[in-house]
Amino acid sequence: MATLIDTPTGPGRLHIYESDGSERGTVILGHGAGGSQQTPDALLLAEVLPRDGWRTVLVDMPWRVAGRKVATSPPTLDRGWQPLVEAAKGEGRLVLGGRSAGARVACRTAGPLRADAVLCLSFPLHPPGKPERSRAEELATPCEIGLPVLVIQGRRDPFGTPEEVRAAAPDAVDVVPVSAAHSAPKNLDEMLIPVRAFLADLG
Repeated sequence: MATLIDTPTGPGRLHIYESDGSERGTVILGHGAGGSQQTPDALLLAEVLPRDGWRTVLVDMPWRVAGRKVATSPPTLDRGWQPLVEAAKGEGRLVLGGRSAGARVACRTAGPLRADAVLCLSFPLHPPGKPERSRAEELATPCEIGLPVLVIQGRRDPFGTPEEVRAAAPDAVDVVPVSAAHSAPKNLDEMLIPVRAFLADLG
């Protein structure tokens, strides 16, 4: 089910996949700076997680709904994301996450939105070839309030290898390497198995 929600930066779209049985919580995933939620990993999670009791919501950010090709600035992204999360969350635990820019937004807003955990399907630690422009502070933000964080990171990711992310992140961040660059791994079980284990540990 797709639903348009008004935000201060324009309407965003929620694709809602209800849980099959007793609802453990809601997983809300944002997309990257150049794409939409039609990625193999996000679509697989939307198919599988509801069977585990997780209501799953894939978000199309307002800039994407408006037909723009490039994401807006981080403060604007956050202003659009927060009302979408408030509209999408249900009962039980709240897990915020996403791919690339969506992961950054989730990390920055996990505290104000009272999330219970953060799931990064890839985290852009730095622009390609520019490790000095680190975004490690954003990745550390959920840890500062005691939230568990899982990062699924491609071994060939030009935005930061798993080793780079581990070195820059707090010890509380769990980094799982997968056979990919900055996109979803071809073997989606590399992503799915640790994500399901991470959610199961939330209780």
